[in-house]
Amino acid sequence: MFKSFRFSSKTQSEKASVQPTAGQICEHHTIKKSIETNIAALKNLLGKNDDVVFREFETFIERPTKVFLCYISTLSNSEYINQYVAKPLLEANFTNNHKSVSTENLLQVVKNHVLDVGSLTEVSSVDDVLTHILSGQAALFIDGYDTVLTIEAQGFEARNVTEPDTESVVRGPREGFTENIEVNTGLIRRKIINSNLIFEKLTLGKQTKTKIRIAYIEGIANEKIVEEVKRRLQNINIDAILESGYIEQLIEDHPNSIFPTVGNSEKPDIIAAKLLEGRVAILCNGTPFVLTVPHLFIENLQVSEDYYSRPYFASMIRLLRLLALFLTVTTPAFYVALTSYHHAMIPTVLLTTMAASEEPVPFPVLVETLLIGTAFELLREAGVRLPRPVGSAISIVGALIIGEGAVQAGIVSAPMVIAMALTGISSFITPAINDAVVISRLFFVILAGVLGLYGVLIGFLLILAHMCSLRSFGAPYLAPHAPIILREWRDTLIRAPLWKMNLRPQSINWDRSERQGFNQMPQPPRQDNGSEES
Repeated sequence: MFKSFRFSSKTQSEKASVQPTAGQICEHHTIKKSIETNIAALKNLLGKNDDVVFREFETFIERPTKVFLCYISTLSNSEYINQYVAKPLLEANFTNNHKSVSTENLLQVVKNHVLDVGSLTEVSSVDDVLTHILSGQAALFIDGYDTVLTIEAQGFEARNVTEPDTESVVRGPREGFTENIEVNTGLIRRKIINSNLIFEKLTLGKQTKTKIRIAYIEGIANEKIVEEVKRRLQNINIDAILESGYIEQLIEDHPNSIFPTVGNSEKPDIIAAKLLEGRVAILCNGTPFVLTVPHLFIENLQVSEDYYSRPYFASMIRLLRLLALFLTVTTPAFYVALTSYHHAMIPTVLLTTMAASEEPVPFPVLVETLLIGTAFELLREAGVRLPRPVGSAISIVGALIIGEGAVQAGIVSAPMVIAMALTGISSFITPAINDAVVISRLFFVILAGVLGLYGVLIGFLLILAHMCSLRSFGAPYLAPHAPIILREWRDTLIRAPLWKMNLRPQSINWDRSERQGFNQMPQPPRQDNGSEES
């Protein structure tokens, strides 16, 4: 029995190995002139899907000619196909309107004179036909031809252009990218009306075949950076690209670093500004987040609204963001270090109050900080993941449980709650690098609990050295501060007036730096009192 079982299993495996898979059919099968053969091959690949439409009919020239349409009803616009593809073919009178029409030139006549559509493509392999059909296009087969016409007829539902929740502004454009790469491309083109704005198409993901577009401004973007972006994208070998985050992790220079070296944004005005500085953008179908490279650390402290406001207020807000970044990373670590090792640095009255608050707490300060930090991250994650009506209540519940209940129960001290509240509020100001902030905060707290302020100093030196070693597509991550590029300091921690920002970042684009033809302060109009000089 065992031998017969093995023999039967082997026979089934041999049969399975003989039968070609869909991928093998796509790879080796080409379009045939016989329309019946093409229909059979296509139905063998897509016939099990109930949303695939196979429509056969005849058109007339010297003799009835079979025509075959194939499209996916859930991805294509059926009314558009019926109105502008099927109806013209059925109603076309080739004998009266086209005297020279014959079986040999029918394809060209249909392509140039019959179909009333905006975009047509000729393909000659089943693999290409499948790719177009699965992308929402319609495929038109004509008997006697080994070429297929694919027609742009996408008609699936898409989200409208709305204001992005992650990058809200008080002043500035409110439109944001959507999940449709065609819409996103149009939003960028509306911002930059320039023939030098180039979009190059690419397909990634062996199974998903996700549409990717590389955007850059020819003559401004550095050719070496553009070629490097193309090379890294072409080297990606993966089954699925479901979001631009996949691409970000596969092309970044330092995948093991906690700091992002590839930027992202949902706002077309931000992407347009980065393209005008010489960066390269990567658009991915199915996500509103567009990637930009090179990406510098200072970009995490900049928002689009800085350039729409007056420079003095924008500079003050940028310094405030830098202070918030420092506080959210170091406040818990300083609290642990001061209360555990450096009591003499705390004023006596405050030290007495803090000691009285810490007396009923049964945990060491380090453990207390880790507990309340974990609780804060749990509440933040819950507020993000829960539906909005419920998520707004999380802050109230968290304040009651951690702020009042935990202190009264003696689990944490009141000064510790105040320190973590300051840490949490500061973290909301710099959401672009929240991942790096959380990990760095934990790193500093552990060093402070072991070595005190010396541990915090060592942690700063280690992270600073690590950041100095990072590069993003050839650009130093801490530029223009390391290395020092003085002329770029006009748009880093402060924002100089626009009339002074007449050069593009040298760290991004080394040889095409001029972006406006004047660098002097605009003069106010002369006041004319009506008198004329003699």
